[in-house]
Amino acid sequence: MEDLLNLLSSLDWSPLFISLKTGVVATVFSFFLGIFTAAKLLHTRPRVRAVIDGFLTLPMILPPTVAGFFLLLIFSLRRPFGSFLYDTFDIKVVQSWLGCILAATVISFPLMYRNARAAFEQVDINLIYAGRTLGMSETRIFWRVVLPAAGPGVASGTILAFARALGEYGATSMLAGNIPGKTATISQRIAMVIQDGDYATAGIWVTIIIIISFVIIVLMNLLAGRSQHNIRTW
Repeated sequence: MEDLLNLLSSLDWSPLFISLKTGVVATVFSFFLGIFTAAKLLHTRPRVRAVIDGFLTLPMILPPTVAGFFLLLIFSLRRPFGSFLYDTFDIKVVQSWLGCILAATVISFPLMYRNARAAFEQVDINLIYAGRTLGMSETRIFWRVVLPAAGPGVASGTILAFARALGEYGATSMLAGNIPGKTATISQRIAMVIQDGDYATAGIWVTIIIIISFVIIVLMNLLAGRSQHNIRTW
């Protein structure tokens, strides 16, 4: 017990804070981008929607290292766009916390988008017709009618996006690196200490991420229960 307390007191907690900050910021970006794209694609033609949907969902299917490779090709200082950002706006993505956010957003976005789109498709069309009958604009109908009706699905997508961003490893490692106190997340820290043979420290970080994941699952179950509280149980 004393050894565990000594280990906890000497532990560098920066990976936890970096992971939480990255997860929160990436989730905010994924939330608004996911809702916007899901709402827009509902009004596109099926064939166009299928192509765009495939492109937007691709990061969820590909290995994270592949997504990280493409991000590195785009934002590397040796590439035109990455060099332009750095020379013009002094924005450096590679080996920076901004890289953590970008990688986590790209990987978590498909979960937010897919859940939001599925939730929007389940909204009763009669609610929208009723809003139009009352003279509400399409924008007001979306924010006051559609989004609240799709609330549980959107909330589930938000939680899943946060969980995915929190545990992201592959793309983050390739784009942001593993800089202690700057870009080193929990997942990266676990990999590093295991390579060093420090299984005790790895066990602490694994326990922390399991606890966080369990809380996320409980929140999802509570949201699902609230959305079905009016359904009769047989």
